[in-house]
Amino acid sequence: MFPFFKTLASLPKAKLLGLLFFCAFVAVFIAIAFAFGLGWLTDMLAYWDTAWLNTLSGWVTGLLSGVVAWFMLPTLVVLIAGVFQETVISRVEKIYYPDRQRTSPPQLWPDIVHDIRFTLRAILLNLLIVPFYFFGIGFFLSVALNSYLLGREFFESAAGYHLGKKQAQAFGRKFRGPIYLGGLVITLATLVPGVNMITPVLAVVWMTHLYHSLCTREK
Repeated sequence: MFPFFKTLASLPKAKLLGLLFFCAFVAVFIAIAFAFGLGWLTDMLAYWDTAWLNTLSGWVTGLLSGVVAWFMLPTLVVLIAGVFQETVISRVEKIYYPDRQRTSPPQLWPDIVHDIRFTLRAILLNLLIVPFYFFGIGFFLSVALNSYLLGREFFESAAGYHLGKKQAQAFGRKFRGPIYLGGLVITLATLVPGVNMITPVLAVVWMTHLYHSLCTREK
């Protein structure tokens, strides 16, 4: 029910270390692109006649871009993982659940439109709670919100690999507790430097094991 060690053991066994490094590269690229993009936009829109104001503006922009990127990363995890989640699920099931593998081959862009919509919706929800950071509860609201969002999204991706999205949603409603706990672990992992770069792969592996565990419990 809480497949922490099984998830870690799956990385070398299912030959996922290469994808792990690729995921880290993508995460770093997105973070750098976001910081440079926000800095460029600020330089274009906010120019002061006084040199020290321009310098201050640059420092404030850099700080804000870092903070925003830090707390937006949980929602971007889904978009990153969506590119290769079927490959990850297929490799894990080949090792651990060979009798339950899906017959159709993995696809490179599974449900990518769905993942983009989820990411945009999740970013909007996270932006709505930004004002609460000024009252000291924004961080806790962010963790609570993203634990729900990521737990549900990653579980429905793992279950939907076999059942389809609609049936996966119905199945997930029976096990909200373990799914939310899994989402909490994923969310906290996205806030740990270094670990957050490989969280997309870890999240897919975690929820794949959880799905099969719950299937066994159903029988």
